[in-house]
Amino acid sequence: MSLTVLKPGLLTTVQDLGRFGYQQAGLVVGGALDAVALRTANLLVGNPETAAGLEITLRGPHLRLLADTLLALTGADLGASISGQPVPLGRPVAVRAGTVLAFDKPTASGRAWLAVAGGVAVPPVLGSRATYLRAALGGLGGRALRAGDELPVGEWSAAAQRLFNQLQPTAAGGVAARWHVAQEPLASPGAPLVVRALPGPEYEQFSPASQRAFWAESFTVTPAADRMGARLSGPPLERLASAELLSSAVTFGTVQVPAGGQPIVLLADCQTTGGYPRLAQVITADRGRLAQALPGAQLRFAPVTLAEAQAQYLAQEQHIDALARAVYLQSLRL
Repeated sequence: MSLTVLKPGLLTTVQDLGRFGYQQAGLVVGGALDAVALRTANLLVGNPETAAGLEITLRGPHLRLLADTLLALTGADLGASISGQPVPLGRPVAVRAGTVLAFDKPTASGRAWLAVAGGVAVPPVLGSRATYLRAALGGLGGRALRAGDELPVGEWSAAAQRLFNQLQPTAAGGVAARWHVAQEPLASPGAPLVVRALPGPEYEQFSPASQRAFWAESFTVTPAADRMGARLSGPPLERLASAELLSSAVTFGTVQVPAGGQPIVLLADCQTTGGYPRLAQVITADRGRLAQALPGAQLRFAPVTLAEAQAQYLAQEQHIDALARAVYLQSLRL
Protein backbone atom coordinates (compact mmCIF):
# COMPACT_ATOMS: atom_id res chain seq x y z
CA MET A 1 0.00 0.00 0.00
CA SER A 2 1.31 3.46 -0.83
CA LEU A 3 0.50 7.07 -1.66
CA THR A 4 1.54 8.72 -4.92
CA VAL A 5 2.38 12.41 -4.91
CA LEU A 6 0.76 14.09 -7.92
CA LYS A 7 1.57 17.63 -6.74
CA PRO A 8 3.91 18.24 -3.80
CA GLY A 9 2.43 21.45 -2.40
CA LEU A 10 4.50 24.32 -1.05
CA LEU A 11 6.36 22.35 1.63
CA THR A 12 5.20 18.87 2.57
CA THR A 13 7.46 16.66 4.68
CA VAL A 14 7.28 13.36 6.51
CA GLN A 15 7.34 13.96 10.26
CA ASP A 16 6.90 12.00 13.46
CA LEU A 17 7.55 13.10 17.05
CA GLY A 18 11.27 13.59 16.58
CA ARG A 19 14.70 12.07 16.93
CA PHE A 20 15.62 11.80 20.60
CA GLY A 21 18.89 10.85 22.27
CA TYR A 22 21.39 12.63 20.03
CA GLN A 23 21.42 16.24 21.23
CA GLN A 24 24.72 15.71 23.00
CA ALA A 25 26.19 15.12 19.53
CA GLY A 26 24.57 18.29 18.16
CA LEU A 27 21.73 16.55 16.30
CA VAL A 28 18.38 18.30 16.61
CA VAL A 29 15.22 16.59 17.85
CA GLY A 30 13.04 17.93 15.04
CA GLY A 31 9.71 16.26 14.38
CA ALA A 32 6.27 17.79 13.88
CA LEU A 33 5.98 21.49 14.68
CA ASP A 34 2.71 20.67 16.44
CA ALA A 35 3.25 17.31 18.09
CA VAL A 36 -0.23 17.33 19.64
CA ALA A 37 -1.86 17.82 16.23
CA LEU A 38 0.06 14.88 14.77
CA ARG A 39 -0.62 12.70 17.81
CA THR A 40 -4.32 13.52 17.54
CA ALA A 41 -4.45 12.68 13.83
CA ASN A 42 -2.69 9.37 14.48
CA LEU A 43 -5.07 8.39 17.26
CA LEU A 44 -8.08 9.17 15.05
CA VAL A 45 -6.96 6.54 12.52
CA GLY A 46 -5.96 3.89 15.07
CA ASN A 47 -2.20 4.49 14.85
CA PRO A 48 0.30 4.72 17.69
CA GLU A 49 0.89 8.36 18.59
CA THR A 50 4.47 8.03 17.37
CA ALA A 51 3.59 7.05 13.77
CA ALA A 52 4.85 9.23 10.94
CA GLY A 53 2.49 11.42 8.96
CA LEU A 54 2.73 14.44 6.68
CA GLU A 55 3.26 18.04 7.76
CA ILE A 56 1.72 20.41 5.22
CA THR A 57 2.54 24.12 4.97
CA LEU A 58 0.00 26.61 3.59
CA ARG A 59 -0.63 25.03 0.18
CA GLY A 60 -0.98 21.29 0.32
CA PRO A 61 -0.27 18.41 -2.05
CA HIS A 62 -2.42 16.26 -4.32
CA LEU A 63 -2.11 12.61 -3.28
CA ARG A 64 -3.47 9.53 -5.04
CA LEU A 65 -4.42 6.87 -2.51
CA LEU A 66 -3.51 3.57 -4.15
CA ALA A 67 -5.41 1.42 -1.64
CA ASP A 68 -8.36 1.79 0.71
CA THR A 69 -7.34 4.38 3.27
CA LEU A 70 -8.42 5.72 6.64
CA LEU A 71 -7.11 9.25 7.09
CA ALA A 72 -7.42 12.22 9.43
CA LEU A 73 -6.46 15.90 9.19
CA THR A 74 -5.70 18.29 12.04
CA GLY A 75 -4.37 21.84 12.25
CA ALA A 76 -5.29 24.64 9.86
CA ASP A 77 -8.00 24.24 7.23
CA LEU A 78 -5.97 24.11 4.02
CA GLY A 79 -8.90 23.30 1.75
CA ALA A 80 -8.61 19.51 1.53
CA SER A 81 -11.17 17.75 -0.64
CA ILE A 82 -12.00 14.31 -2.03
CA SER A 83 -13.99 14.20 -5.29
CA GLY A 84 -14.84 17.85 -4.77
CA GLN A 85 -16.21 17.29 -1.26
CA PRO A 86 -14.47 19.06 1.65
CA VAL A 87 -12.60 16.85 4.11
CA PRO A 88 -13.54 17.82 7.68
CA LEU A 89 -10.85 18.30 10.29
CA GLY A 90 -10.53 16.27 13.46
CA ARG A 91 -12.31 13.07 12.44
CA PRO A 92 -11.48 9.80 10.65
CA VAL A 93 -12.36 9.66 6.95
CA ALA A 94 -12.54 6.38 5.01
CA VAL A 95 -11.81 6.43 1.27
CA ARG A 96 -11.55 3.81 -1.44
CA ALA A 97 -8.51 2.95 -3.53
CA GLY A 98 -7.78 5.28 -6.43
CA THR A 99 -9.18 8.37 -4.70
CA VAL A 100 -7.28 11.68 -4.94
CA LEU A 101 -6.91 13.81 -1.84
CA ALA A 102 -6.38 17.39 -3.03
CA PHE A 103 -5.55 20.64 -1.27
CA ASP A 104 -6.61 23.49 -3.54
CA LYS A 105 -8.09 26.49 -1.75
CA PRO A 106 -6.71 27.15 1.73
CA THR A 107 -9.28 28.82 3.95
CA ALA A 108 -6.67 29.57 6.63
CA SER A 109 -2.98 30.39 6.74
CA GLY A 110 -0.89 27.86 8.57
CA ARG A 111 0.04 24.22 8.75
CA ALA A 112 -1.90 20.96 8.82
CA TRP A 113 -1.04 17.34 9.64
CA LEU A 114 -2.22 14.27 7.76
CA ALA A 115 -2.23 10.79 9.27
CA VAL A 116 -3.12 7.60 7.41
CA ALA A 117 -3.85 4.23 8.98
CA GLY A 118 -0.59 2.30 9.20
CA GLY A 119 1.51 5.46 9.19
CA VAL A 120 3.95 6.65 6.53
CA ALA A 121 6.50 3.83 6.58
CA VAL A 122 9.66 5.39 5.18
CA PRO A 123 12.81 3.82 6.66
CA PRO A 124 13.71 5.21 10.11
CA VAL A 125 17.04 6.98 10.53
CA LEU A 126 18.50 7.02 14.06
CA GLY A 127 15.17 5.85 15.42
CA SER A 128 12.93 8.38 13.68
CA ARG A 129 11.25 8.98 10.33
CA ALA A 130 11.22 12.77 10.80
CA THR A 131 12.62 14.87 7.96
CA TYR A 132 15.46 17.20 8.96
CA LEU A 133 15.85 19.35 5.87
CA ARG A 134 19.10 21.13 6.76
CA ALA A 135 20.97 17.84 7.11
CA ALA A 136 19.00 15.96 4.40
CA LEU A 137 18.20 13.35 7.03
CA GLY A 138 15.19 11.09 7.47
CA GLY A 139 11.84 11.30 5.71
CA LEU A 140 11.96 10.58 1.99
CA GLY A 141 15.56 11.23 1.02
CA GLY A 142 15.84 13.93 3.67
CA ARG A 143 13.82 16.38 1.56
CA ALA A 144 10.37 17.77 0.96
CA LEU A 145 8.03 15.73 -1.23
CA ARG A 146 8.19 16.01 -5.02
CA ALA A 147 5.76 15.07 -7.78
CA GLY A 148 6.09 11.38 -8.58
CA ASP A 149 7.18 10.32 -5.09
CA GLU A 150 5.62 7.19 -3.64
CA LEU A 151 5.19 6.90 0.10
CA PRO A 152 4.92 3.43 1.63
CA VAL A 153 2.23 2.87 4.25
CA GLY A 154 2.49 0.39 7.11
CA GLU A 155 0.13 -2.29 8.37
CA TRP A 156 -3.20 -1.22 9.82
CA SER A 157 -4.07 -1.82 13.45
CA ALA A 158 -7.17 -3.84 14.28
CA ALA A 159 -8.83 -0.64 15.54
CA ALA A 160 -8.15 1.11 12.22
CA GLN A 161 -9.73 -1.73 10.28
CA ARG A 162 -12.80 -1.67 12.51
CA LEU A 163 -13.19 2.10 12.11
CA PHE A 164 -12.91 1.77 8.32
CA ASN A 165 -15.51 -1.00 8.27
CA GLN A 166 -17.93 1.13 10.28
CA LEU A 167 -17.78 3.96 7.74
CA GLN A 168 -18.28 1.85 4.58
CA PRO A 169 -17.08 4.37 1.96
CA THR A 170 -18.41 4.23 -1.61
CA ALA A 171 -16.31 4.18 -4.74
CA ALA A 172 -17.17 7.83 -5.41
CA GLY A 173 -15.34 9.37 -2.48
CA GLY A 174 -14.87 9.36 1.24
CA VAL A 175 -17.09 8.99 4.29
CA ALA A 176 -16.28 10.93 7.47
CA ALA A 177 -17.22 9.79 10.94
CA ARG A 178 -20.07 11.73 12.53
CA TRP A 179 -18.08 12.17 15.73
CA HIS A 180 -15.01 14.37 15.94
CA VAL A 181 -12.41 15.71 18.33
CA ALA A 182 -12.57 19.40 19.20
CA GLN A 183 -9.58 21.37 17.99
CA GLU A 184 -8.12 24.42 19.68
CA PRO A 185 -9.38 27.41 17.66
CA LEU A 186 -6.80 29.27 15.61
CA ALA A 187 -6.36 33.02 15.92
CA SER A 188 -8.89 35.08 13.97
CA PRO A 189 -7.56 36.74 10.79
CA GLY A 190 -5.69 39.88 11.78
CA ALA A 191 -5.68 39.01 15.49
CA PRO A 192 -2.35 38.25 17.19
CA LEU A 193 -1.49 34.67 18.03
CA VAL A 194 -1.02 34.53 21.81
CA VAL A 195 1.52 32.12 23.30
CA ARG A 196 2.23 31.75 26.99
CA ALA A 197 5.79 31.90 28.23
CA LEU A 198 8.04 31.90 31.28
CA PRO A 199 10.91 34.33 31.89
CA GLY A 200 14.15 32.87 30.59
CA PRO A 201 17.53 32.46 32.33
CA GLU A 202 18.76 35.90 31.16
CA TYR A 203 15.44 37.73 31.64
CA GLU A 204 16.85 39.96 34.39
CA GLN A 205 19.58 41.18 32.05
CA PHE A 206 17.01 43.17 30.05
CA SER A 207 15.87 46.65 30.98
CA PRO A 208 12.53 47.02 32.81
CA ALA A 209 11.14 48.88 29.78
CA SER A 210 12.12 46.00 27.48
CA GLN A 211 10.62 43.45 29.85
CA ARG A 212 7.31 45.35 29.83
CA ALA A 213 7.40 45.73 26.03
CA PHE A 214 8.00 42.03 25.53
CA TRP A 215 4.78 41.13 27.35
CA ALA A 216 2.68 44.09 26.20
CA GLU A 217 3.49 44.53 22.52
CA SER A 218 2.87 42.43 19.41
CA PHE A 219 5.69 41.13 17.23
CA THR A 220 5.47 40.35 13.51
CA VAL A 221 6.90 37.12 12.11
CA THR A 222 9.36 38.15 9.38
CA PRO A 223 10.11 36.25 6.15
CA ALA A 224 13.23 34.92 7.91
CA ALA A 225 11.25 32.01 9.35
CA ASP A 226 11.48 28.27 8.82
CA ARG A 227 11.29 25.07 10.85
CA MET A 228 14.43 26.10 12.76
CA GLY A 229 13.03 29.37 14.09
CA ALA A 230 11.28 32.63 13.35
CA ARG A 231 12.80 36.10 13.49
CA LEU A 232 10.36 38.61 14.91
CA SER A 233 10.03 42.33 14.30
CA GLY A 234 8.78 44.67 17.01
CA PRO A 235 9.98 47.06 19.67
CA PRO A 236 13.74 46.64 20.13
CA LEU A 237 14.59 44.87 23.38
CA GLU A 238 17.55 46.31 25.24
CA ARG A 239 19.92 44.16 27.25
CA LEU A 240 21.59 45.94 30.16
CA ALA A 241 24.68 43.78 30.24
CA SER A 242 27.04 43.79 27.25
CA ALA A 243 29.25 40.88 28.30
CA GLU A 244 29.48 37.91 25.95
CA LEU A 245 27.63 34.76 27.01
CA LEU A 246 28.82 31.19 26.97
CA SER A 247 26.82 28.98 24.63
CA SER A 248 24.01 27.38 26.61
CA ALA A 249 21.24 24.90 26.01
CA VAL A 250 18.24 26.02 23.95
CA THR A 251 15.12 24.16 22.92
CA PHE A 252 11.87 24.44 21.00
CA GLY A 253 10.19 27.63 22.24
CA THR A 254 13.28 29.41 23.54
CA VAL A 255 13.14 33.15 22.79
CA GLN A 256 16.62 34.54 22.10
CA VAL A 257 17.53 38.18 21.56
CA PRO A 258 20.54 39.01 19.34
CA ALA A 259 22.44 42.30 19.57
CA GLY A 260 19.95 44.10 17.30
CA GLY A 261 17.21 43.68 19.90
CA GLN A 262 14.76 41.80 17.65
CA PRO A 263 13.84 38.42 19.18
CA ILE A 264 14.04 34.98 17.60
CA VAL A 265 11.69 32.21 18.73
CA LEU A 266 13.18 28.76 18.15
CA LEU A 267 11.13 25.94 16.63
CA ALA A 268 11.39 22.17 16.28
CA ASP A 269 14.55 22.06 14.13
CA CYS A 270 16.47 24.50 16.34
CA GLN A 271 20.11 24.02 17.24
CA THR A 272 21.00 22.41 20.55
CA THR A 273 22.98 25.36 22.00
CA GLY A 274 23.12 29.11 21.44
CA GLY A 275 25.00 32.18 22.64
CA TYR A 276 22.26 34.81 22.55
CA PRO A 277 20.54 35.73 25.84
CA ARG A 278 17.40 33.70 26.50
CA LEU A 279 14.68 36.18 27.36
CA ALA A 280 11.79 33.72 27.66
CA GLN A 281 10.63 30.15 27.13
CA VAL A 282 7.30 29.34 25.47
CA ILE A 283 5.51 26.70 27.53
CA THR A 284 5.31 23.17 26.15
CA ALA A 285 1.50 23.28 25.91
CA ASP A 286 1.71 26.24 23.49
CA ARG A 287 4.44 25.00 21.15
CA GLY A 288 1.81 23.89 18.67
CA ARG A 289 0.51 27.45 18.38
CA LEU A 290 3.92 28.52 17.10
CA ALA A 291 3.43 26.14 14.16
CA GLN A 292 0.80 28.54 12.80
CA ALA A 293 3.12 31.58 13.04
CA LEU A 294 3.99 31.97 9.37
CA PRO A 295 5.56 35.17 7.94
CA GLY A 296 3.29 38.15 8.44
CA ALA A 297 1.53 36.71 11.49
CA GLN A 298 1.29 38.76 14.67
CA LEU A 299 2.61 37.11 17.84
CA ARG A 300 2.12 38.12 21.46
CA PHE A 301 3.64 36.61 24.58
CA ALA A 302 1.60 36.19 27.78
CA PRO A 303 3.35 35.56 31.12
CA VAL A 304 2.44 32.52 33.23
CA THR A 305 3.90 30.90 36.32
CA LEU A 306 5.72 27.59 36.34
CA ALA A 307 2.78 25.99 38.17
CA GLU A 308 0.38 27.24 35.47
CA ALA A 309 2.66 25.91 32.72
CA GLN A 310 2.80 22.50 34.40
CA ALA A 311 -0.98 22.42 34.82
CA GLN A 312 -1.51 23.24 31.14
CA TYR A 313 0.88 20.48 30.07
CA LEU A 314 -0.84 17.96 32.36
CA ALA A 315 -4.28 18.92 31.03
CA GLN A 316 -3.03 18.51 27.45
CA GLU A 317 -1.66 15.04 28.15
CA GLN A 318 -4.86 14.01 29.93
CA HIS A 319 -6.84 15.12 26.88
CA ILE A 320 -4.66 12.95 24.61
CA ASP A 321 -5.07 9.95 26.94
CA ALA A 322 -8.84 10.42 26.96
CA LEU A 323 -8.90 10.65 23.17
CA ALA A 324 -6.94 7.41 22.82
CA ARG A 325 -9.45 5.57 25.02
CA ALA A 326 -12.44 7.14 23.28
CA VAL A 327 -11.26 6.20 19.78
CA TYR A 328 -10.54 2.63 20.86
CA LEU A 329 -14.01 2.29 22.41
CA GLN A 330 -15.57 3.85 19.33
CA SER A 331 -13.86 1.24 17.16
CA LEU A 332 -15.57 -1.51 19.16
CA ARG A 333 -19.07 -0.24 18.42
CA LEU A 334 -21.11 -2.42 16.09
